Amino acid sequence: MKNAGKKKRVVVIGAGIGGMSAAIMLASKGFLVTVLEKNSHAGGKLNLLETKGFRFDLGPSIFTLPQIFRPIFEGEGRKLEDYVKLQRLDPQWRNFFEDGTVVDLWEDPKKMRQELKRFGSLTSDEYESFLSYSRQQYQIVERGYLRHGLDTFSQFLRFYGWKDARDLDYLRSMAGSIRSRLSNRYLRDIFEYFIKYVGSSALDSPAFMNLMPNIQMEFGLWYVSGGLYELARAFQRRMEECGVTLLLGQEAQEIERADGLVTGVRTCGLDGSAGFVKADYIVSNMEVIPAMQKLLHAPPSAMKKMRRFKPSCSGIVLHLGLDRVYPQLAHHNFFYSTDLHQHFRRVFREGKLPDDPTLYVVAPTRTDPSQAPAGCDNIKILPHIPSLDDSHPTTREDYAALKEICLDKLERMGMTDLRRHIVVEDFWTPFDIETHYGSHRGSIYGVVCDRLSNYAFKAPKQSFQFRNLFFVGGSTNPGAGMPMVALCGQHVARMIAEQDAKEAQ
Repeated sequence: MKNAGKKKRVVVIGAGIGGMSAAIMLASKGFLVTVLEKNSHAGGKLNLLETKGFRFDLGPSIFTLPQIFRPIFEGEGRKLEDYVKLQRLDPQWRNFFEDGTVVDLWEDPKKMRQELKRFGSLTSDEYESFLSYSRQQYQIVERGYLRHGLDTFSQFLRFYGWKDARDLDYLRSMAGSIRSRLSNRYLRDIFEYFIKYVGSSALDSPAFMNLMPNIQMEFGLWYVSGGLYELARAFQRRMEECGVTLLLGQEAQEIERADGLVTGVRTCGLDGSAGFVKADYIVSNMEVIPAMQKLLHAPPSAMKKMRRFKPSCSGIVLHLGLDRVYPQLAHHNFFYSTDLHQHFRRVFREGKLPDDPTLYVVAPTRTDPSQAPAGCDNIKILPHIPSLDDSHPTTREDYAALKEICLDKLERMGMTDLRRHIVVEDFWTPFDIETHYGSHRGSIYGVVCDRLSNYAFKAPKQSFQFRNLFFVGGSTNPGAGMPMVALCGQHVARMIAEQDAKEAQ
């Protein structure tokens, strides 16, 4: 055997969930792993702001599919619950509509039937039928695409075959399939906006993405006690236990190549110092397109292959500390556009800022009072907006104007005098998201899910240029969201271990 007994070196660029997942799993397989992170904290978009007694999770706010995280934290008698405490949330969402209607989305079937009783028995029957359909879509996608880490349409066909895939709802759009199954307009909007998890449009995503409601209803929606940033701390603790070397404040500048392989990463520290870390394998948690452009200086011919992987939407993110509580809010809330389809068309097809945005509003103090001083509220406001685009240039002033539209909407829809009660404000734009996280054009969720351009596939996990270069995160399969990027990291660790074992023979 070649190089028997010699541990291989892996450099992971970026300490996001995908990068840390790959690092932990590779270290547990015997690789020497170094993680480079340009920021002063681990976690990627899992970030934290603490000020004046308020504690804001600056990134993800929802935790789902805990079973995907379990392999990362297992070993030596440990389990996920030894690192984080999970609290199940029900109702999962509270949904506000312009006509004053409020609909809670319950995991508990009895409570959900009671919630829908006012709309008649047909609505309840359609709802339960829709969940059965959602479960079917999830089961098909999970047993192949998710479980085995399929990367291309050809792999998809080889695994499923035309016959086995016939139950997969892939010819219609997500919205089209919802419309054919649900007559209640409130439920239509609620289920169409599940596409928020991947920052895309229900008009353009394939219908099998209707698997997402099943993820919540079958496996629950969770809160990490103390805030979602506690998950980042848990990952960092796990890396330390596994012997991973974490270098904070070290930005990757260039990936070195020789003889058709990547050989290491040139770095720059916060003090301007230069460095170089050798590698037998490199895993990039930087999104694929920025990594190819900035770290590999890929030629136009290589970038041409990436055109179908357009960025997901971006967002403005507003964190507010309030000197009062709005009791009508649940932990997770949505304030819907009057015409959700028009919202999708304007943002995703026309590339314009929304004039009537759908707002995601998080109020974590409903579950965790420690996130704000007594008698105060801590809320996050997030509307989806186009990613940065030179053909539709947008200024910080444009984003500030949109912020006022969002506040107007919330005040109109029941959060009376919201502006008067703001004591802390933190405001992010796509420019900030791009700068802090290196995301492609300020995208939040990696690659957009589009049935015409990429049929919901993201970029492959292994580079087509260098066999020892791999990618993780929302821009690669299986896509965006903490469970999916954690799964991606696990798949990449497996792929590297299998390739290394094969080459050692």
